[in-house]
Amino acid sequence: MNHLNSPSAVTPFGLNRREVLKAALAGAGLSALSPGAVQGAEAIVRAPDLRRGSPKRYEMKKSINLWAFPYPDRMTLRECLQLAKDAGFDGIELNYDLDNDLSPKSTARDYTAIRKMADSIGIEISGLCSFLFWPYPLTSNDPVKRARGLELAGQIAQAAHDLGIENVLVVPGAVHIPWRTDHEPVPNDVCERRAKEAVGQLAAQAEKLKVSLNMENIFFNGFLMTPMEMNAFVDSLGSEHVRIHFDTGNISMFQHAEHWVPILGRRTKNIHLKEFTKKGTDFSLETFRPLLDGTTNWPAVTEELDKLGYRGFLTFEYFHPYPHYPEALVWQTSDSLDRILGRKS
Repeated sequence: MNHLNSPSAVTPFGLNRREVLKAALAGAGLSALSPGAVQGAEAIVRAPDLRRGSPKRYEMKKSINLWAFPYPDRMTLRECLQLAKDAGFDGIELNYDLDNDLSPKSTARDYTAIRKMADSIGIEISGLCSFLFWPYPLTSNDPVKRARGLELAGQIAQAAHDLGIENVLVVPGAVHIPWRTDHEPVPNDVCERRAKEAVGQLAAQAEKLKVSLNMENIFFNGFLMTPMEMNAFVDSLGSEHVRIHFDTGNISMFQHAEHWVPILGRRTKNIHLKEFTKKGTDFSLETFRPLLDGTTNWPAVTEELDKLGYRGFLTFEYFHPYPHYPEALVWQTSDSLDRILGRKS
């Protein structure tokens, strides 16, 4: 049912009120109306519709992680960057792996070429991410895995520097990794000690490279489970190059993203916008949803970020490109972010 005082309400003539108002203004001429009447009429025409998007515009930047694309099987890196640009994203987050365009096999020249490609397309690289912190945790009981993890983390930081970007996502440690059968649980105090030692070593390199090591919050790993613990860990390193990568979805099974934002404060350097549904009981990676198809209170989250003056990237992270017509996920996410950020109201 249409509400008659809504700009989109349909009149008996088959037109909505916005169309009628525009026609009336055009017929009468704006000069025939008082300034107050004109302003009032324009306000009606521009009245926000909460069914469409946020009535407030937020000046944060749209980004999407490369995992949402069918890369590298069905799309090249260039095609992914171009699609993200075409869909209206300001940036794209790239992933470092053992065998792709960003890997230990890549050289500084390769990274320079990737940066030039992104610049020519007109899209920023919002950060560098990696799954390698799981097979090679910085806090593993296996000293060989710890050493390899530290080596890879250093290579990721170097790659970020060569790409000319600041943001490096770091998983500082793990008490438990439920999806891996080769990970032996690590006592909490041991995990914390090893994590501080590893990140402390990496911080010295980060300061030279002028990159930011951003610690990510993850419930599945049983480490840094509250915003206060995250703050204490980051602050203990005493480096402006050790910050926070806040993931909205990773804490949402038991907590609320809008509560974390003001506590983390300005330590937050980068953000993953992951959708989560509290209606389910599956606490695996399958519990994450396409943006807006969940229970996250996005108006509350964006408002808290705005209060902090956050103007950085909001990066959608999703691990399952659509098997059919995979471009759809990219375009749908861009549209959802436009509505969250008040670009469609």
